[in-house]
Amino acid sequence: MPMQNVRTTPIEGQKPGTSGLRKKTAVFQRPRFLENYVQSIFDGIGGIDGKTLVVGGDGRFFNDGAIQIILRMAAANNAAKCIVGHGGILSTPAASHLIRLREADGGLILSASHNPGGPDADFGLKYNGPNGGPASETVTDKIYECSKTLDLYKIITTEGVNLDTLSTQSLEDMTVEIVDPVADYAALMETIVDFDKIKALFKGGFTMCFDAMHAVTGPYAHAILEDRLGAAKGTVINGIPSPDFGKGHPDPNPIWAKTLMEKMFGTDAPDFGAASDGDGDRNMIVGRASYVTPSDSLALLTAKAHLAPAYKDGLTGVARSMPTSRAADLVAESLGIPCFETPTGWKFFGNLLDAGKVTLCGEESAGTGSDHVREKDGLWAVLLWLNILAETEKSVSDLMSDLWAEHGRCYYSRYDYEDVDSAKADKLITGLRDKLADIQGQTIGMLNVESADEFAYLDPVDGSQSAGQGIRIAFKGGARAVFRLSGTGTQGATIRLYLEQLETDPTRLHQDPTDALVHVRDAALALSQLVEITGRKQPDVIT
Repeated sequence: MPMQNVRTTPIEGQKPGTSGLRKKTAVFQRPRFLENYVQSIFDGIGGIDGKTLVVGGDGRFFNDGAIQIILRMAAANNAAKCIVGHGGILSTPAASHLIRLREADGGLILSASHNPGGPDADFGLKYNGPNGGPASETVTDKIYECSKTLDLYKIITTEGVNLDTLSTQSLEDMTVEIVDPVADYAALMETIVDFDKIKALFKGGFTMCFDAMHAVTGPYAHAILEDRLGAAKGTVINGIPSPDFGKGHPDPNPIWAKTLMEKMFGTDAPDFGAASDGDGDRNMIVGRASYVTPSDSLALLTAKAHLAPAYKDGLTGVARSMPTSRAADLVAESLGIPCFETPTGWKFFGNLLDAGKVTLCGEESAGTGSDHVREKDGLWAVLLWLNILAETEKSVSDLMSDLWAEHGRCYYSRYDYEDVDSAKADKLITGLRDKLADIQGQTIGMLNVESADEFAYLDPVDGSQSAGQGIRIAFKGGARAVFRLSGTGTQGATIRLYLEQLETDPTRLHQDPTDALVHVRDAALALSQLVEITGRKQPDVIT
């Protein structure tokens, strides 16, 4: 075998975050950077001799080139087989399913999720384990430790494989199987939701717009929504994946999915709108002139999932990330099932899913999923919504009104302060941490502090602990503010401020969220001194 042991030295900045390693594309393209990290993954998981891996990504710039390097390194490290999506394309949930379906030993997923793509934008790589889910903190710690002492990586000098032909090829002694990225995933969806019911919905004149945002979900949406379910051609917009996502930002929220929002709030709006992100694991749900927050979407799916075949016997439980609103908690309580609160990061749901403690999971950053895979799944959420709409014969706005009338409404918003100087961001969090012991019972603005802490998580399955997961301030009357530094950016620090207000008065369930949240917003800003510390008078993004 024309294999090389290439001498190298450790490169700083290779500590994985909540979703693998994300950096600027140019950083990943630097000499040895990608190779060092890939070898650290292989070494950190105990080697890949004789193992089978799934490899694919969201099609962003450098996706295909990086895959060729990964395959050549896998061959040099004696992997038995790599299963790769056609053209290097695999949505993150489809990759998770493929790992599980083929009983692979894990997978390498190339994506920076909802971050922009291109030579001057972002790139990412993460390892998912044999259960199809993101690597645990124990595994990512081992990968990071390997990166700090790495002195060589292995790679073959043979040219790469043809990613654009469905085929089985050889790369020295390793088999490379190029597979249809959509087929197995579509077959899985047909076992979860009622395709016939949804077909009838579209046949009856139901209209929809799905914005794939020039990202990986486009081929999946075309194949499932239009080809299999009979939605009208043109239902899927921006459906061809682009290395730079059409020079856009593939984040499914009202700011970046502007085209969809304008359509859904226009005079001839479709009945239903949805969008997904760069790697297909996030979603946005919109009714006619009716935006649904991710937190409310999780609550609605929890309440109505039993209408889909896969969940007809009910849910074992539901889980949400700590910053996500407590709407799902209210529904879970009414159903008599547990609701688990976890740190941010989908990997924390994996143990709960594997142990059968929960069926559905969700987070405020537009991620929703279930036990069918071990990742959040944007298109699955859209299909489950369609199944619920078909069964209830109600509009999105009517479904939400019914939910709020029964359980109350958790008004919710997130403020993102991006690219904040890291020292200032740390000062803000440290300042809040220092106040926690003394602020209970204090009046801040119009609100009285009921409790305050820094969230720490004890995993109920394996007993692992995760500390320092965000500052929580609860106020009397159902308000809550959460402060957290994000780990998904590629430069500076992002301060996220999450605002929530529970309203149970039937006459106050249809307020403007800005008005409903004004008191908790003012209290949170005053308590944290965010404006004074950062100099930021307004957030960069409000969702």
